[in-house]
Amino acid sequence: MSIDWFWGLLGGLMIGGAAVLMLLLNARIMGASGILAGLMQPAGAVFRERVVFTLGLVGAPALVALLWHAPEAHVTPNWLLLIVAGLLVGFGARLGNGCTSGHGVCGMSRFSRRSIIATMVYVGFGMVAVAIARHVLGVI
Repeated sequence: MSIDWFWGLLGGLMIGGAAVLMLLLNARIMGASGILAGLMQPAGAVFRERVVFTLGLVGAPALVALLWHAPEAHVTPNWLLLIVAGLLVGFGARLGNGCTSGHGVCGMSRFSRRSIIATMVYVGFGMVAVAIARHVLGVI
């Protein structure tokens, strides 16, 4: 029996736990897009905290992949598509004043109306994108 569901559960627990620790220990919201954007503006201790967060964001999955069999992932080999998709996600996160970790995890847990609406919008558009990709384009 496959335990791929375990990785999603573990990842969700880690993200939720990190958000709680960030709020309790630093009195700041754990929004990954804001933390990553803050790397462009070095500023003392907060900058070091952002660097450590980013290293953990990249390093933890890499460590899991090295120590255990990583779940199979299906990613397009089309680099141009990946770059455009990344830029669109980054633009959307800046336009929406946050990303899934900021709005979906931290904002919704604080009953932020703006975060609830933002999460409904990006989940809704994700559903539309999957429906178009599957039923119109036939690519998934």
